[in-house]
Parts: sequence; structure tokens; C-alpha cells
Amino acid sequence: MRIALFATNYSAEQEPFYIEFLGKLIYNKFKVSIYEPLHKALLANHLINADIGTFCCYDDLKGKTDFLFSVGGDGTMLKTLFLVRDSGIPILGFNTGRLGFLSAISRDEISEAIESLKENKYYIEKRSLIRLEKPENLFGADIFGLNEITIHKKDSSSMITIQAYVNDVFLNSYWADGLIVSTPTGSTAYSMSCGGPIIAPDAKNFILTPVATHNLTVRPIVIPDSAVIKLKVEGRTNNFLVTLDSNNAVISNSIELVIKKEDFGINLVQLNSKSFFSTIRDKLMWGWDKRN
Repeated sequence: MRIALFATNYSAEQEPFYIEFLGKLIYNKFKVSIYEPLHKALLANHLINADIGTFCCYDDLKGKTDFLFSVGGDGTMLKTLFLVRDSGIPILGFNTGRLGFLSAISRDEISEAIESLKENKYYIEKRSLIRLEKPENLFGADIFGLNEITIHKKDSSSMITIQAYVNDVFLNSYWADGLIVSTPTGSTAYSMSCGGPIIAPDAKNFILTPVATHNLTVRPIVIPDSAVIKLKVEGRTNNFLVTLDSNNAVISNSIELVIKKEDFGINLVQLNSKSFFSTIRDKLMWGWDKRN
């Protein structure tokens, strides 16, 4: 089984983790290749041999990798999108960060995860992506995301007005600090913190969630992900902030945003012992009662 190992950070505190993790992969005879910057750090700290292969980009992985392991938090997981792109390579996230909705495998579950892969005790969860159709090349080739696209005021100035259209039909004028257009996966991210609903990963929807809206009767709305969304922005300043997952750029109020579903999705590996519902119960502590 061919495994690509990706992480963006290495520190001395993580050394015991990598010793255990790499040891289990090698013991189980997985063929491992490591993201080049991480490979250099592990090699410099004598945690691997020089003969372990490396990768750096999409072309190094497509058709040559069975699984991509992401080590870190959800932010690290989001960066793997541009390595796998439309290749269909399944991604499994190991959480060394904080909450971790996407990177749901904890350190004490490493052995279980590896055994589950060996014994085919897993399933593939398909996740849809969101695409910034216009303006073109705002983020270079990285025009798709897993969580959300957000338009937001650039500084602490007054609110902005966002004109939203769905399939060229006027939806609303949002007087707010911003507006989030979220995928089902992103429903547990920024959208949730702004009062948006949690949507099951296989739902075919987008969520439009206002950020600090001035009109208290305006609420998040769920629409089909087959829709094309257009956003036009007005405000007292000429520049606004657009984010696509962890990428961000500044645009002027003369630019119209066009948002749609990406033509391809990504595959996340889920162990048979886990589910989306068990993850949100655990991460959000649903049903916990300190009195018991």
C-alpha cells in the first residue's frame, strides 16, 4: 500500500509522535513517501533514512499513491486539496491540532487506523467543493475550496452591503460585516460560529450565512448546490476582503463574485468505527452533562 505523508510543521515536541507513527507504517510494510519540507526536517533529526521517497506536488502523487495521510489540524487538511485535486486519492487526517472535524484520528487511534486500512474496515466519504468562478485568477490556480468563500469588510470600518443573487434571481441585500457561502463540510467551520446550521456531508447544498448582520430578522439560508451565486458589494470604502478557505485577497467594489460548485470533489477516509454524527457529538460535546 502506497502512502503519501503530508504535514506543514515539525517541532521537537512532535518527535515522539513521528517515531511512533513512522514506526507503525514501516512495521506494517507500507510504502511511504514524505512531503519534501517535512522529509528534510525528519532527516535532519535522524528520524528517517535517506532512502525514503519524497513528493512535492500533484504530479508526484496522481496514479502513484493509494492514500494521502494529513498530519496536523483541519488547516493542514485543507492544504492537501491542492496536492490531490481531481486525482481521487483518498485523504485520512491525523489530528495533532485542536478541535479537528476533518482530521478526526487522534494519536491514540494510530494503530486502529492503520489496521483498519489493512483490513479494509473503512469507507470513503465524498465531499463537494466550492469554486470561485469570477473574478478569474484571484487565487491563481487555487480557485476551489472545501469549506467556504467569504466576503468581508477589510477593516474596522462600517458595515458593507452585499447584494446576493441566486441563479440571477435577487435574494437579499445583506447589511453586515460579511457573508459566508459554505459547503456542507464548511457548515462546522466559520458558518457555524456565525449561527449557521450543521449540514450532513452528503447534502447537496450551499449555506449563505451573514456575519454580524444589522437586520436581526435575516437568517442563514440553505440552497441547492446546483445554483450559481453572484455577489456585489457596496460600502464606504472601496476595498473588501475575499477568502477561499485559508487563502485571502483584497478586491474592489467594482468586482462581481460568481460562485458555483466545483466539477469534482474529494474523498475522505472514515473508519468504520466512526461517523459524521459521532464526530460532531464528540467534538461539540453534545449530550455531555457535568452533573453525571
